[in-house]
Amino acid sequence: MITGDGAYIKKINRSIILSKIIEHKMISRAELSKITGLNKATISVQVADLLNEELINETKLEHNVVGRRPIMLSINKNVGYVLGIDLDYKHIQYTVADLSGKPVHYDSVEFETDNYEEIVRLLIKQIKIYKSKYSKSKYGLVSVMIGVHGTVNKDESIFFIPTYQWQDKSLKEDLMKELDLDITIQNNANLSAYAERVYKHHDSNNLLCIMLSSGIGVGIMIDGKLHKGYHGYAGEMGHMIIAQDGEICRCGNRGCWEQYSSETSLLARLSKQLDVTKLTYEDIQNLIAENDPTTIALIEQFIVDLSTGLNNIINMYNPETLVLTSEILKMYPDSIEKIKSNLKSTVSKYGSLEISDLGNKSCSIGACALAIQRFLEVPELLLTLDE
Repeated sequence: MITGDGAYIKKINRSIILSKIIEHKMISRAELSKITGLNKATISVQVADLLNEELINETKLEHNVVGRRPIMLSINKNVGYVLGIDLDYKHIQYTVADLSGKPVHYDSVEFETDNYEEIVRLLIKQIKIYKSKYSKSKYGLVSVMIGVHGTVNKDESIFFIPTYQWQDKSLKEDLMKELDLDITIQNNANLSAYAERVYKHHDSNNLLCIMLSSGIGVGIMIDGKLHKGYHGYAGEMGHMIIAQDGEICRCGNRGCWEQYSSETSLLARLSKQLDVTKLTYEDIQNLIAENDPTTIALIEQFIVDLSTGLNNIINMYNPETLVLTSEILKMYPDSIEKIKSNLKSTVSKYGSLEISDLGNKSCSIGACALAIQRFLEVPELLLTLDE
């Protein structure tokens, strides 16, 4: 039983009720009382407050049964919006979602600069556009959550982003100088792991999401919560050394896992061997379809090196769920089966292994979900991307 002062208990009850309304999409007061264990009087008071704040709606169901039509409660999804941003190297992805967690807008921008000040100005300009676009709703754009491909301190300042070589940057503060908005900075892999938990793996409390795009990052969820470590840097497994005296890494070490098993490194090696300037995912898909021997050989080695790192991670965490975010593994035949065949340790086990359905949108979608959770102050979110 929860005990404490009245205001605290009321806040806890509100968060429980709101999270269940979001989870069930449409639910009656009676069902809420049954599921939460709260009495009908408490439900009535809390629901009245939420209706007054326009955070939920009432709908009378049409049915043919004699008797009173049940009044169903649902989240008022269009009363506010959140913006999730994936700040990658020379590429930014924007996702806007309503308060039900459904993405309503995607956009991506590529640029040539790696100058910090110029990118801050670019972000400010675009965020202002979104703020204006959604200003007519009651709460407008309620929060902006930005995922960066690097280490983030617990105060949300950036410690280091290898691709940009940014060290000790106060991105949040620099944005808030120009923007009157709630802004949060998080690690991209953490946001991707959160997206996997919230949108798909509802019952998985111990989940690892391995991002293989630009470098390698691992989002870690233990007992249903993001694990960030002492400073906030947990999950930088791309810099786990798997090759003694191996290839030089941007971090300063040699033989880091991401030099062998990130999509960036694979594309660089393949471009060099095929003597082309740049390869796209579409190019890779065509090369796989053509059974190009160079492409096939490099991807097969990529899978072997990837499996080496995964073995280490499995031994460390014994995860219930392993999710790989990789466009190349998605398009390569039998990639998961080949990885599984390399993961046969008798020392440690894992539950399931799969390729993410969210793909390269997982970071920005996860950013939206975490922004919604914080705005609504609910203990957890369980969402779907389907209507």
